[in-house]
Formats: sequence, structure tokens, C-alpha cells
Amino acid sequence: MKFFKTFLACLLAVIAASAISSFLWMSMLIGMLGSIEGSMTTIEEGSVLEIDLAEAITDSPSTDPLAGLDLMSMEAMPQLSLMEVMRALEAAATDDRIKGIYLRLNGMGGAMTGTATLEELRNEIIEFKKSGKFVVAYNENYSQGAYYLASVADKIYIEPEGGMDWSGLSASLMFYKGLLDKLDLKVEVFRPSSCKFKSAVEPYILKEMSPANKAQMQQMVDSYWKTIQQAVAEARGISIEEQNRIADNLEVTLASEAVAHGFVDAAIYEDQMNEIFTELGVTVTDEGYNSVSLGDYAAQMGLNVNNLSASQVAIVYAEGDIVDGEGTGPHIYGNTLAAKIREVRLDEDVKSVVLRVNSPGGSALASDVVWREMELLKAEKPVVVSMGSYAASGGYYISCPADVIVANEMTLTGSIGVFGMMLNTRDALQNKLGVTIDGVKTNTSSGMGTLAPLTKVERAAVMRGVDRVYETFTGHVSKGRNLPIERVLEIAEGRVWTGVDAQQIGLVDGIGGLRMAIALAADKAGLGEDYAVVEKLETPTGLAAFFAAFSGQVKASWEASELGVMVREYRELQEALSQQGIVMYLPYKVTIE
Repeated sequence: MKFFKTFLACLLAVIAASAISSFLWMSMLIGMLGSIEGSMTTIEEGSVLEIDLAEAITDSPSTDPLAGLDLMSMEAMPQLSLMEVMRALEAAATDDRIKGIYLRLNGMGGAMTGTATLEELRNEIIEFKKSGKFVVAYNENYSQGAYYLASVADKIYIEPEGGMDWSGLSASLMFYKGLLDKLDLKVEVFRPSSCKFKSAVEPYILKEMSPANKAQMQQMVDSYWKTIQQAVAEARGISIEEQNRIADNLEVTLASEAVAHGFVDAAIYEDQMNEIFTELGVTVTDEGYNSVSLGDYAAQMGLNVNNLSASQVAIVYAEGDIVDGEGTGPHIYGNTLAAKIREVRLDEDVKSVVLRVNSPGGSALASDVVWREMELLKAEKPVVVSMGSYAASGGYYISCPADVIVANEMTLTGSIGVFGMMLNTRDALQNKLGVTIDGVKTNTSSGMGTLAPLTKVERAAVMRGVDRVYETFTGHVSKGRNLPIERVLEIAEGRVWTGVDAQQIGLVDGIGGLRMAIALAADKAGLGEDYAVVEKLETPTGLAAFFAAFSGQVKASWEASELGVMVREYRELQEALSQQGIVMYLPYKVTIE
């Protein structure tokens, strides 16, 4: 009987494994077919390049084998990296088959969340316009982020019954102190007294923003708003004073009001865009006009992008929160990134390196592991850091050794500070669940924080570690940026700066995107025009990587379906509470809506 039970159990396991395997391979096949279909798209003469932001634009290329696959619908969602977008728009500017660009922004809701990605896309379209080709935009409803991008267009159109948001920017934080009190959860925080702006811990120890945090958040939204307003003023001729007056009085909410105040050129239905395209020299038939999506065009242009016989400018990506150890996925694993930097240092074909940083920080130890490899790389080859939406805390730590640092105006950087955080669950377990903890130990501080609350001696030991990390961090910044330590301490304190403000205080060297960083890296290596840009990626392989990707997709799908609009807050809380120990982390993340 035991034999048959064991046999049947094994048989069921094999059947289940086969079913799962078949499902996974089918998912891969769908993605592969979608990719092949995109690469085979024919680009007709007189085509319009359509940028529909339902095609997600990411900072770095995804190495997830299931990237873009929606498990709920089993549809492959288009996904493009910023580098692919740059190459595509650069090619389109000189491609005689492309007449112009149509910004159809109906995908703005979820595809574009990175402020720097939005800014760089806008700047790439400005470069495209130098070709003399047209750029037009259309949408039913314009959010402020969507309008910031659309303002680059020669003409902007809106659906007659649509609307527009022009109310200014705001930023808010969710505080959990009251919830933690109700649950008898206690958060122990360790922060140098000089790091008054290091506010990542505030949601767990306060019920509202500290004056220092409120001041830096106010400066941040003011800086963002100024960047957006200046872009709109230059593109549409609406003064900043007038923009503020309109926002204060909410004078632009309807399509007709957007037209009246000069934000858009006309309120028309989308079928009437055919008349606009005809006026612009596009051939329009009863079937419409020839068009190609940005994703399909990028797939065509990406087939032969590198001349590997030339000297190389290598792009290494550092995207995500910084964690210890090795691995692949949505994090920056310290040892893995350090190994990649070491690889490009030892590669004789690589003459200079661009490190693209898009990180809010994380582990202090992992950041230092990467910093060391950056120092060794800088000693042998030119290194330029290109900052994405975030390069703060640990993200700035790994950036500061570079020869040159460039950031976008709306990059969040700095946050030169450190904190330690420990979650004490003893009271919660006892008072809410009736669970108690007891044990034995050999010395006074054995099992620190597990058998009893932290003692004065234990707290002092943790603070020594925190102070040491802060001293090391500020010392690295002083050396890397060639600033007196006294000046670094003045602009540190955990304070967050936007890219444009960071340039003024010496934390970054220039304002620009990935394109500028590549040009600077090539120039510093004396490569002239004869070089290839090569992206150095960690590509996971094997069945383990496939299952890990599948697990991540399932988790993301569950979170989205169960938590809805609260999914972002849930992930941020989960991420923050996982940052126990000594970390360097940005207090918040920003989207423009």
C-alpha cells in the first residue's frame, strides 16, 4: 500500500510539474512570437512614428525573461529601454520613410513613472525636431506629466469633451506611527544628530513631517514645478506668472479652457487628426495613414546598432534598491554590480564607462563594495555617471567616485546620510497574539534585541556603526567631488536635492541625460566619432531564472489585483521595513501626475 501511495504521489508531482512547465514554455513562446512579429513589421514610405505611452519606457533594459507579460490577460505588453528609444528617435530623424511623430498619450497612466525618463524622452524629441519633421500630440485628458511631454509638440490637440489638470504639484507622505502604536510595534531608530533631513524613518516615529523634512519637500516640488513651467513657457509662450495664476484659480480643467488659455491648439475628435496629417503632407486614405509604433520601429533599428570592432563605451546599469550579496532581478546586488564593473575595467576593448544610476539607495555595506570597484575603475579608465530619476543615499555613494556626474533637472540626488532601524515585535506578539519569547545566552549582549529590548550599551554600539558609516560616506564624497569636508557636511545632513539644485552646490557637474553622458565618456577617452556603445547586462539564464521571473510576475499581478490604488504604498512600506540594520535610503519616491 505504501508503494502505491508513494508511486501515485510521484506521478501527480510529475503531472503537475509537466503542466507548469508547459504553461511556462507557452508563456515564453507568446513573448518570443510577439518579439518576432515586432521585428518583422514593415515600415512604409511616408509613415508616422506613433509614441503611445502604453508602451512602457524603462530606464534600463529588462533582463527578466517574462518582462512585459501580463499574466492576467496572457498578453505581451511592449517594453522599451531608454537607450532603445534614443536610438530609434535618432534614426527616425534621418529616415526618409518617417514623416513625423504623433504623440498619442493615452497610455500615460502607468507607463511613465520616472521623472528623469519623462524628461529625457522630451529632450530626445526636441533633438528629433531639429530634423524639420513635425511633432503633434493628442489626448482625451492631459495630466500635468502628460502635458509636460506634450508641450514639446508643434501642435497640441484635445478631445472636445476632454479635460486638463493644471493645478500645480504636491507631495505627501503616509505615516504609520499610529498604526504601529495600535499594534504595539516599536521602531528603534539610530540616526546621527546632524542628519536632520534623513527623513526615511519619520513615517514610523512621527505622525507628521518634521520642519526639516517639510522644508526639503517644499524645495523639491518647487524645483520640479519650475522645470515644468519653464518648459511650457518656452514651448507655448505662456509666462510663468500666468501659469501660476491659472493654477491657483483652477482656470483650466475643460478642453475649451485649455484652448482659450493657449495650452492646446484645438479641441477636435481623433478622426479629425486625419485632416491635420493631410495638411502636414501625410498620405491619408480611407484606411487611414501609414504608421509604425515606437516599439516596432525600435526593434527594426536595434538589429545592427553596435560596431564591435571599434573602441567601446560601456554602459553599466545600477537600477533598484541596493542589497547585499549576489543575484539578479529588481535590485542592485552589491557583489554582482562590483563584478560587472570589474569586468569592464579588465576588458581592453572598453575605453570608457558610463554608469547609469537609478537607485534610492539601500545597504551601506553593499554600497561600499561597489564604491571600491568604482575607485579602481576610475584609476584606469574615464568614468561618467548618468543619474536617472533617483541617485540618492547609496545611489550617490556609488556615484561620487566618477570623473563626471550628470543628472537630469528632475533627478533626486544627494541624501548624504545614514540611519539604522530595528523593529521590536516583542510587545505586539505578547499583547496581540499571546506569544512570548524566552531563551538563554552566554554574554550580556548575546542575541541582541531578540530576548530583550536593546540596552544602553547595545544602542551605543549600533550608533557607533551608524556614525562610522556617515563619516565614511562624507569622506568619500569629499574625495570624489574634491570638496572640503566642512562643505560636504554643510550640504549633507541627509538632505535631498533635485538635479538642478545639486549642480549649484557641486554634487553634480552638469545637467543632461544618458546621451550627454555617453558623449562625455567618449570625449574623455579621446575616441572622436569612432566608437561603439555597448550595454553590459547581467542576463539570467536557466530554469531557475525563469521560475524566479514567473514568481515575481505572479506576485506583482496579485498585488495589483488585490490592492489596487494602494499597491504603491504597500510596496513602499514593505521595502522600508525590510531596510533594517544600517542603511542609506531615500525618504520618498516621486511621480508627476
